[in-house]
Amino acid sequence: MPNYTVTVATGTQWFAGTDDYIYITLVGSESCSERTLLDKPLYNDFERGAVDSYDISVGEDLGEIELVKIEKKKYWVHDDWYCKYITVKTPYGDYVEFPCFRWLVDDKEVILRDGRARLPQHAKTRVAKQHRRKELEQRQKTYRWKEWHPGFPMSIDAKAHSELPRDIQFDSEKGVDFVLNYSKAIENLYVNQFMHMFQSSWGDFADFERIFMRIKNTISEYVMEHWKEDFMFGYQFLNGCNPVVIRKCTEIPDKFPVTQKIVEDSLERGLTLEEELKEGNIFIADYELLDGVTPNSTDPCTLQYLAAPICLLYKNIQNKIMPIAIQLLQKPGEDNPIFLPSDDEYDWLLAKIWVRSSDFHVHQTVTHLLRTHLISEVFGIALFRQLPAVHPVFKLLLPHIRFTIAINTKAREQLICECGLFDKANGTGGGGHVELVQKSMKTFTYRSLCFPEAIKARGMDSKEELPYYFYRDDGYSVWEAVTSFVTDVVDIYYDKDETVQEDTEIQAFVKDVCSFGIDDTLPLSAEFPKSLQTKEQLVEYLTIVIFTASAQHAAVNFGQFDWCSWIPNSPPTMRKPPPTKKGEVDLKYIVESLPDRGRSCWHLGAVWALSQFQENELFLGMYPDEHFIEKPVKEAMAKFRKNLAEVVKVIKSRNEGKKLPYYYFSPDRIPNSVAV
Repeated sequence: MPNYTVTVATGTQWFAGTDDYIYITLVGSESCSERTLLDKPLYNDFERGAVDSYDISVGEDLGEIELVKIEKKKYWVHDDWYCKYITVKTPYGDYVEFPCFRWLVDDKEVILRDGRARLPQHAKTRVAKQHRRKELEQRQKTYRWKEWHPGFPMSIDAKAHSELPRDIQFDSEKGVDFVLNYSKAIENLYVNQFMHMFQSSWGDFADFERIFMRIKNTISEYVMEHWKEDFMFGYQFLNGCNPVVIRKCTEIPDKFPVTQKIVEDSLERGLTLEEELKEGNIFIADYELLDGVTPNSTDPCTLQYLAAPICLLYKNIQNKIMPIAIQLLQKPGEDNPIFLPSDDEYDWLLAKIWVRSSDFHVHQTVTHLLRTHLISEVFGIALFRQLPAVHPVFKLLLPHIRFTIAINTKAREQLICECGLFDKANGTGGGGHVELVQKSMKTFTYRSLCFPEAIKARGMDSKEELPYYFYRDDGYSVWEAVTSFVTDVVDIYYDKDETVQEDTEIQAFVKDVCSFGIDDTLPLSAEFPKSLQTKEQLVEYLTIVIFTASAQHAAVNFGQFDWCSWIPNSPPTMRKPPPTKKGEVDLKYIVESLPDRGRSCWHLGAVWALSQFQENELFLGMYPDEHFIEKPVKEAMAKFRKNLAEVVKVIKSRNEGKKLPYYYFSPDRIPNSVAV
């Protein structure tokens, strides 16, 4: 009588084990085993982290094992169980691996294919084709699109984290409770005594410094010491939290009437403004997106204001980027002066503060929320809806959307919802952040997610012209490493372009992103591909998904405490309107414009919490869940890790001795996915 040995591995998460009944059925090419109970309840099998083995005798040879069916039945109360994998040893001594890595909840049945990745056109048997189809039918019922706000990328159909499918929930919901985490952060930062002091202004900058000294780190302390200086203001456009706004200026826009006479004192090469433009030494940061956005009015006791500034920047003879002119509103006029470095100290300082505050809003809502969180969720939902677990692209991308849908759902539940935490301290709270996303979506394109193209489109690609643009240089290195890895994996499964074209599931995935994930009435929907025709296009698409969710998110998220904790450098709101004349601003006016004590504390808690890695974080190149079992893919992963280690080495070497190290693109600090 043939004997099969089944080995079952239970996950190591809290509450991963179960006391429920576990049944298994082996489905072979020739026959099926009987439904077999693997263990009796309370016999201490299937405990957290356990690996248990069982012998199953069958009446005849089952042939090649194609599927394993697992069933969980309630013993006393429903007891969720996380199964990592199942291995079947055949009577001939062969081992067949069945990766699972999912939760079995309630009286749930899971059917597993063996771990070899297969494209749909390579599924030859009826059983294989039927399994793929049924898996996707079930997933499409479970993972449904929903519009959170008109003009937004689509999101998951769930009002709360607890409503999500168990497989994409956080292991512990408590760990991602924004209210709890922000309050804990405020307490840890020793500023909880101020958190309810709304409308209470700080006395002066020294007041900010007194609370700040308890929480300083290397970069944030340097920012505190140098934030007023023009070089520090300019440096942040290259290597701060939001290094994606600055672009080369080839022509001064009509709405920003800067002339040679206005800026001649700031030009160091003896050239005219027109000549400096032609030489490529003039740059611009335009916050037009903020024009017309409604400021936060959720607190009737505190008026809050927004601006939509334009800032002209100059690369001086030391290759430093320096501000030379700032206009705080989009429409020129007598009540909208152009501020200059030669103006009164406080006029110029307040103009720069307004730019930094505007940059904070665009960073939080567009660069961070929309362009990493929300777009990664779209990719993730489409992945679950259109690619079965056996598809190589599902296996490749799954680690890079880990917890993304969960963190976004939690954010919609507590953070960016009506009356959410975002309203407490942010000038775009109360609906302005929604308007900002909607406006940005009208110009957001697929090509802008391709890192090298995005850099080039802003005219920022020359290392000779901009030698200190570390965001660009390190981003190139990581992009190349990811592209090389994706190419290696794609080459294993797709031998020619026609194989991509014939892959109905990958085509459905791409179409789902474009036709459903993105509002197809918006101009940008035409920019997103509806199909992929070549291996090169597939490699680029998958590189964009991985890079956006991992590296790009890390680059714009984990520096928030470094650059935004010194509140005058990145005010989350302003309590006085932008000045309409020069010579009327003093220190008292500036301090009264900055956030009050309560909003300052909520802001500090937010940027601290958002800058923390998850417990047991998985960084780029770490794939502990072995969804792939093929040796060539494992070799590609090893090569990927080696290439990433070289990038880490280069970045570490460059940063040695620097007062302002840049490490946000260092792969050992890049989580695999958007999870915070």
